[in-house]
Amino acid sequence: MPRRGYSKPGSWGSFWAMLTLVGLVTRAAQRADVGGEAAGTSINHSQAVLQRLQELLRQGNASDVVLRVQAAGTDEVRVFHAHRLLLGLHSELFRELLSNQSEAVLQEPRDCAAVFDKFIRYLYCGELTLLLTQAIPLHRLATKYGVASLQRGVADYMRAHLAGGAGPAVGWYHYAVGTGDEALRESCLQFLAWNLSAVAASTEWGAVSPELLWQLLQRSDLVLQDELELFHALEAWLGRARPPPAVAERALRAIRYPMIPPAQLFQLQARSAALARHGSAVADLLLQAYQFHAASPLHYAKFFDVNGSAFLPRNYLAPAWGAPWVISNPARDDRSTSFQTQLGPSGHDAGRRVTWNVLFSPRWLPVSLRPVYADAAGTALPAARPEDGRPRLVVTPASSGGDAAGVSFQKTVLVGARQQGRLLVRHAYSFHQSSEEAGDFLVHADLQRRNSEYLVENALHLHLIVKPVYHTLIRTPK
Repeated sequence: MPRRGYSKPGSWGSFWAMLTLVGLVTRAAQRADVGGEAAGTSINHSQAVLQRLQELLRQGNASDVVLRVQAAGTDEVRVFHAHRLLLGLHSELFRELLSNQSEAVLQEPRDCAAVFDKFIRYLYCGELTLLLTQAIPLHRLATKYGVASLQRGVADYMRAHLAGGAGPAVGWYHYAVGTGDEALRESCLQFLAWNLSAVAASTEWGAVSPELLWQLLQRSDLVLQDELELFHALEAWLGRARPPPAVAERALRAIRYPMIPPAQLFQLQARSAALARHGSAVADLLLQAYQFHAASPLHYAKFFDVNGSAFLPRNYLAPAWGAPWVISNPARDDRSTSFQTQLGPSGHDAGRRVTWNVLFSPRWLPVSLRPVYADAAGTALPAARPEDGRPRLVVTPASSGGDAAGVSFQKTVLVGARQQGRLLVRHAYSFHQSSEEAGDFLVHADLQRRNSEYLVENALHLHLIVKPVYHTLIRTPK
């Protein structure tokens, strides 16, 4: 049976006492009074201590336990000569497991066995380097052996790489559900909702479970070109997954057909394989959509209940619902732009537009912080510094004429980057219907730092979205 691992331990006698002390010490410091001064001098040899711990692990000197890690389903065994004290400092499970024995055989999945050396190294040195493919097995090991700090570290790594678009969000979502990691599950779900176009065009889309698909279809914060893109993504998933009819029909009924123009609905009915197979399950929803587009929304509401989510737009990137805005050197000065959106999702309002004016200010100051140059006695007071301000984005209609009567507008600002022609959303800010701005817009952003996570090549990539809602028909979500 092949074995590989670290060198066999030697006989070190009294050297073990010194290594025990080294294992407990992570920072060496000495303070001394010089010339009667109260302040001391710090001598930091922590890096040297870490190097000695690495050597201790690598050479197996004075080890008192042996771990034999076998990959499940194989004869491969990796042997690690370790130290009971250091393992027990991090893991209660190791402390109990090794309390009455000096050798333990550990059965681990293949992916976990492959990174067990990294896991052990973390227990000795408190650090490791990892790849995206190693995140789940390392998190699984940290969870199994109760190493809470490594659990948090790997979970933070996964969330950070989700925000950057590098992590496999679908696989990590399913892992989070299986382990009960609610924070990671929610991070994955949020990333998938904000970047559904990119995910649906990737190989990950075929790995989406029916449960995850249902979670996504119910959300109003999905970011995608339009509802038709979501239908095509769903149809592709149905073709790959081939779920039971009940699952397929439930998913098809989650499409918001009133958000699809009638001409596109006609094409779907004529060409869609999914509708050819399950059309009877959504016939009532298609009829509802045609009726919604044929009449004015106020007239339609006299006969039908339109308080459901089917009549609420998602975050559509199509020109009818918003516009991109790239601001170069955003910390420099104020900028403004304007764009138009469709008045409402109904075909009755398709030709009616609302013009929006947008103002961006990188250093807006609230009234309480605005400069005051003199008090009542004429004494000059210091003005607020520019860095005291915060970025501000204000979106207002160009006019409040009759075209917008009876319609309220929900506004969303997406902040992200362009990758291969697609918008990768990193942050999203929503406005209440009665507000002209989001109070927390870029509140933590440092736009003067060129490597800020909010900037791409020193530019701020925004996409402004306006979601029209007939407020007499649809109640505002709480």
